[in-house]
Amino acid sequence: MSKAIYQFCPMCANKLHELQHSGQARMACGSCNFVQWGNPVPVVAALVEYDGKVLLARNAAWPAHFFALITGFLERNETPEQGAIRELKEETNLDAVESSLIGVYPFPMKNEVIICYHIKAVGQISLSEELADYKLVEPAELRPWRMGTGLAMADWLAARQLPVNWIELK
Repeated sequence: MSKAIYQFCPMCANKLHELQHSGQARMACGSCNFVQWGNPVPVVAALVEYDGKVLLARNAAWPAHFFALITGFLERNETPEQGAIRELKEETNLDAVESSLIGVYPFPMKNEVIICYHIKAVGQISLSEELADYKLVEPAELRPWRMGTGLAMADWLAARQLPVNWIELK
């Protein structure tokens, strides 16, 4: 069975039931034929290069030792690249001067697909309330993790012929 997002139909308010649809068990409405597809949510990410270093940020809700790339949800009527640049500005106040796609990565544990860009940025860092801290890391010192944005970091390092020294998350 697919992971239930809704218990009741968002179209007619009847209870959803597990039904076979397109060869898979899905939560669906027998009254109006609504199907909960469980499509992944698009997330944009930015590996930010600032003054020759990579900016890693810590979300205010995360443990003190955990830093990652800038991320956020893609919004209506914007391209993934525009979304990554917007998130960079919203979360750090930095301006993008150059951007290029690193890649697209599945993140099944959160039912997301991450679209990651390398963004060279300028300006003065000023964190939004979403972020508690940041650090600037020499590219050769980066230690990617084996999921989500860590995979994008590893691809970015490999493309620059820098060592990919994986960190194991616990």
